[in-house]
This record gives sequence, structure tokens and C-alpha cells, in this order.
Amino acid sequence: MIEFSTWDILRNLLLATRWTILLSLVSFVGGGAVGLLLLFLRISKRKAARAFAKYYIELFQGTPLLMQLFLAFFGLGLFGIDVPAWLAAGLALVLWTASFLAEIWRGCVESIARGQWEASASLGMGRLQQMRYVILPQALKIAVPPTVGFSVQVVKGTALTSIIGFVELSKAGTVVTNATFQPFTVYGLVALIYFALCWPLSKSSQILERKLNVAHRNH
Repeated sequence: MIEFSTWDILRNLLLATRWTILLSLVSFVGGGAVGLLLLFLRISKRKAARAFAKYYIELFQGTPLLMQLFLAFFGLGLFGIDVPAWLAAGLALVLWTASFLAEIWRGCVESIARGQWEASASLGMGRLQQMRYVILPQALKIAVPPTVGFSVQVVKGTALTSIIGFVELSKAGTVVTNATFQPFTVYGLVALIYFALCWPLSKSSQILERKLNVAHRNH
């Protein structure tokens, strides 16, 4: 029987961690782009646009991410579309992430005093100009802490992609456990790696939130 040292196990887990990080980045950046579009639709003056964004957000927030992964991977296969696990994982996570970021950002935009909209409108600014030059710069300061905080959920959400065969950190933990028969060592290291990925993000969110509260009190 082959003996596996702790370093051998850790090295294999770290190789898979690269895919966890990459999938998290793709999900967050892609979700941010789609979420920004949803934000503009959500606050649009057009009723149809607001309705579309509302029902999109309710659908993706109101259904389990696991189900969305299954539909992206197996559902498209029913129509003869062969989707690789990495593509299905990225697509499902991008759409899921977008629904939450859009709502986080909508709350931040709507927290800006109505007078800011009225003042910018009195200067002859259009809707997009108002958003670009007046509303978004102020909302950005409020949005940073919860946005960074949500990134922790994105990182942990990547663990569910193992169910469709994508080999990220948690899937690698299962594979390594089957090879080494050392579940406590393997999953202990998996937990530590997830902690090392998520703790700085969580801490950054707390620090940014404190700075924002101090800035508000000073004003």
C-alpha cells in the first residue's frame, strides 16, 4: 500500500485550489457584469424592464444553487447540447451571483437621498448621466463592504460544483480521500484552505464597513 504524507495530500489539494480560485473570479466578475445590467433594468422607468429584472432575481435567489447547476449541466444535455462541467459550473454561478449582487447594489442606489436625483435632474442630466456622475460614485462607497462580504459566499458556493463533476477543492478532497483513506487529514486541510481563502475577504468586509461608519459619523 502506498503511503501518502501530509505534504503529498496538501500538494494535490493546492493544485485543485487553483480551479476554485479561478471559478470564483469568473463567477464574481461575470456575475458583477450581469448584476450591473440587472441593476439598471431594476431601476429603469420601463415597467417591462423592471419586471424582467425582478422575476430574474426572484427566480435565482428563490431556487437552490444545486438545482441550477443540475439544470445547466444535465438539463441542456436533454436538448442534445453537450456542456462541459467547467462551463456549466461557470454559467450557473455567474447567473446566481448576478441575482444577489444586483439586489445588493439596488439597495445601495436606493439609499441615496432622493434630493440627489432631483438636483442632478435640475442640471439637465439624463438618467445615465445621473447614474454615472452623481448616484453611482456615492452608492459605490456603501456597496463595497457587502459586495466584498458576498464574495465569501461565492467562494464557498464553488464547492457545490463537485456534484456535476467539476474538480475543484472539495471534489479533489473526495478523490484524495478515496486514494489515501485519510479523511480527517484531507478534509481538515480542505477546511483550512477554504478558511485561508475566505477569512481575508470576510475581514476586509468588516474593515471597510467600520471605515464607512466612521466616515458617516465624521460627516
